[in-house]
Amino acid sequence: MAQIWIEAALNGPWGRERQPGIPITVAEVVADGLAAAAEGAAIVHVHAYDPATGRQNDAWETYARIIEGIRAKADVIVYPTIPLAGSDYAASAASRYAHTEELARRGLIEWAVCDPGSTTFLRYDEASAPESGFLYQNPMPDIREGLRIARTHRIRPGYAIYEPGFTRLGAALAALEPRPPVPVYRFMFSDEFAWGFPPRPAYLDAHLALLAECAPGAPWMVAGLGVDILPLVPAAVARGGHVRVGLEDAPWGSPQGNRAWVAAARRAIEAAGGRVADAAAVRHDLAVRDGAG
Repeated sequence: MAQIWIEAALNGPWGRERQPGIPITVAEVVADGLAAAAEGAAIVHVHAYDPATGRQNDAWETYARIIEGIRAKADVIVYPTIPLAGSDYAASAASRYAHTEELARRGLIEWAVCDPGSTTFLRYDEASAPESGFLYQNPMPDIREGLRIARTHRIRPGYAIYEPGFTRLGAALAALEPRPPVPVYRFMFSDEFAWGFPPRPAYLDAHLALLAECAPGAPWMVAGLGVDILPLVPAAVARGGHVRVGLEDAPWGSPQGNRAWVAAARRAIEAAGGRVADAAAVRHDLAVRDGAG
């Protein structure tokens, strides 16, 4: 029986006006992380917020409190996001990744975001609005900085694959010596955003065909933004992949909280013949892949 990882993405950058159920304060994020872990999540991805403004603020100290709060009660992999390029506190690659490096230096993280490419974000329901949409930028200096930190501190790059070219570039950079830990390729699907693919098995197969050429044997999972990924779980399990769910990824205005999304993913995995892996199993699997790389 295949061991399948569940990653819980707890909040994202949306704010409560778009996703009312997201946790914002440190205590709320810790509570949701522990609830997700109790339902079977081995990996927890978080965005830190300034509770006064309700907006993302990537201070390493806030992430440290979240990570330590969750890890004190649950053995799970907890890792932070990165700020959008061009924001006031992300004017350079070094500043954008400063919190990641500090957390890595302190031994608080095992994984890190390092998205190998840029894409345009536009929701279908906002396409007619002249000011809608933005460019999600990951310039080459930023990508290289993320991978430098991964190599230096031996933390795992998490690649969000919004477009197929992200796989090609990410694999090429990860193949350079010295190699970082084997990246996790997270295939991003969407129903609400006009990038990448909708969540259908044929498009998953297209991603997997390219991954087999560029990075054979690399670990991967299905995920997305503005999407219910659960119908794609049987195809992912059958093909040897893993699953991410949570309020960052769910359609805006989700009536379900993070615990419910993780519980639903666990049921879908088990119904498809998989067995949910704990963090120790995830670490073992990845260590084996690192040794084979």
